[in-house]
Amino acid sequence: LKAKAKRRLRKTSSRDSGRGDSFSDNGDPSRGTNGTVPPTSPKNKLLDRKSRAGKGRGLPKKGGAGGKGVWGPPGEVYDLEEVDVKDPNYDEAQENCVYETVVPPLEEGDFEKTLTPIVQEYFEHGDTNEVELLGELNLGSMSSGVPMLAVSLALEAKASHRELTSRLLMDLCGRVLSRRDVESSFDKLLRELPDLVLDTPGAPQLVGQFIARAVKDKILSKNYFDGYKGRVDCVHARAALDRAAVLLKMGMGGLRIDNLWGTGGGQRPVTQLVREMTLLLKEYLLSGDNKEAERCLRELEVPHFHHEFVYEAIVMVLESKGEKTFKMVLQLLKFLWVSSIITVDQMRRGYERVYMDIAEINIDVPRAYFILEQFVDKSFSAGFICEKLRDLCPSRGRKRFVSEGDGGRFKLESY
Repeated sequence: LKAKAKRRLRKTSSRDSGRGDSFSDNGDPSRGTNGTVPPTSPKNKLLDRKSRAGKGRGLPKKGGAGGKGVWGPPGEVYDLEEVDVKDPNYDEAQENCVYETVVPPLEEGDFEKTLTPIVQEYFEHGDTNEVELLGELNLGSMSSGVPMLAVSLALEAKASHRELTSRLLMDLCGRVLSRRDVESSFDKLLRELPDLVLDTPGAPQLVGQFIARAVKDKILSKNYFDGYKGRVDCVHARAALDRAAVLLKMGMGGLRIDNLWGTGGGQRPVTQLVREMTLLLKEYLLSGDNKEAERCLRELEVPHFHHEFVYEAIVMVLESKGEKTFKMVLQLLKFLWVSSIITVDQMRRGYERVYMDIAEINIDVPRAYFILEQFVDKSFSAGFICEKLRDLCPSRGRKRFVSEGDGGRFKLESY
């Protein structure tokens, strides 16, 4: 009986939940003391999405597929909808329609603005696969401007960036660029050399090296020079073509044109870097040109390895005879420190390496401790090492007789 009563109450509350009034036995609406109609069902029933039929297990309606913004039960996969020929909205012309993504052509004013960041970013990571995304751009007739823009940016960059540019042109040719695009690009470069020389005085020689490398990489034909024989009036263009011709003739004699720009600083072997730094120091001792030594050290592009330069310089002072090497190396280190080529950290690491190896150096150079102490004191006086680094300088004590009248006593003395 109680279950039946509950079912009746549930049914009446479900039917009357949408009504605002309830009627008494007389047919008059019953109201509360304040004139409001007392609700016949709880408030939580108004927004309840469960079934009110009194049946079921209380699960969501339609298996969770109902409600606003719901496109079906979870996990349902929709297949391709088959076209119904009897559909009144059926259009026979749309059945064989193919949709493709159309890339609008790049405007001439946005060409340099779009490609310059891409090339500069390539100089940082060196991955040509990233630059091959240029094929997704609708360059149209402006595709011949890609090699010209890359070479123009490389003229003002480092030697390692020029090597990356030569690799980029070789990888793009055949995929994004044609050989005709590369030839027309170098034609424009030769015509604009008078303007490029204003910013880069060595532009003719560099462009000539780019042309020789392009011929070696087979992205320019060997007959490229034939079209310019006797037809070049510009002095700079003639110098570039002569430079390229000379390099190609030297390549037949054994010169490796594929290594024309050299290898980037961090990619070279350590032994090669040490050898080049030693040659740099020997050349400086002969010429005494601080600026030339600074330029050569910059071109090595190994700022993280400058401590080796400091180490080799100090060892060269310890192994030298006379004060000329002592003074010249001291002057060079001060010049490089003032110009911020060698940082404080690299200078400190170079001196500390000498302190660690001084015992082995002293085997070949008996006066190494004495010379090192003098050099460290002069370095501190010049201001490019700190007092703490000076105090770390090792000194060797030895026992010796002071004089015969001291009764055979030994005296410790540092020298």
